[in-house]
Amino acid sequence: MSAPEVLVLRALGLGDLLTAVPALRALRRTHFDARITLAAPEWLAGLLGDIGAVDRLLTTDGLTEALRWQARPPDLAVNLHGPGPQSTALLRDLDPVRLIAFDPAHWREEEHEVHRWCRLLTEHGIPADPTDLRLPRPWCPSPVRGAVVLHIGASHASRHWPAERFAELARRLPGHVVLTGSLPERPRAQRIAELAGLPPERVLAGYTGLMELAPLVATARLLVCGDTGVAHLATAYRTPSVVLFGPVSPARWGPPPQRPEHLALWAGVSSDPFDHTPAPGLLRISVDEVLDAARRLLPRKGSRAWAHTG
Repeated sequence: MSAPEVLVLRALGLGDLLTAVPALRALRRTHFDARITLAAPEWLAGLLGDIGAVDRLLTTDGLTEALRWQARPPDLAVNLHGPGPQSTALLRDLDPVRLIAFDPAHWREEEHEVHRWCRLLTEHGIPADPTDLRLPRPWCPSPVRGAVVLHIGASHASRHWPAERFAELARRLPGHVVLTGSLPERPRAQRIAELAGLPPERVLAGYTGLMELAPLVATARLLVCGDTGVAHLATAYRTPSVVLFGPVSPARWGPPPQRPEHLALWAGVSSDPFDHTPAPGLLRISVDEVLDAARRLLPRKGSRAWAHTG
């Protein structure tokens, strides 16, 4: 008799995958004899082994087409993608024996993303622990160990802290500061490096795919970034981090508040997360505020260097 088939839909980005880790592990514990398939973008495949809950990846990029499911109808389909109806309809079209998805009436817009999916499963008899976020340290080597990492990009301009502020921060932070981001963000990173007086080799933006970025963050002394997927890598590896929130409250996407090694800065002003300009709340976060947070998190061995940064 073949193993039960469980299909989970989460066709989103890095932060979305990492906030779903507790839910995925809950499914693994309760369906230990099943084959669990995750429908998600192919570029996230490198992290699935470390999550320890998924047997295979069904490459899916967003909800633009039907799921290319070629096995028998799933014994269980789970919608960890969103409230529906489109994402739920994609799973229902596969005629699963059982479907777990949010009824729109039970969706809570202001709920933290981790707790949201844990609640969904728990209410369907699958207990999930929202603190189960840890990933093991990557086995692959880091391009730079012990760096202070400034991740200067985000998926939308509303989450872009100004380049001039990143540059001032880079000048004033102690230690080996490097700049990360995607390939399209490399010109922005180069401008920040020029303003900060950093040598070109400190610009890693565009040169670090997920399998290079993960060990870089895992071995960093500190990460400073906006509300983006890299912040969730720091949470997974318990790397000290300062996360700058703009349009969306950290109560929805921030690191666990009970962890002192992660500090979320937010001015308390919500706005359109898809706007084409930096969020008003994000612009209220000053360089001095970020430096104060960094001072609280950087290891004491770097404390002497602070005397030369202010």
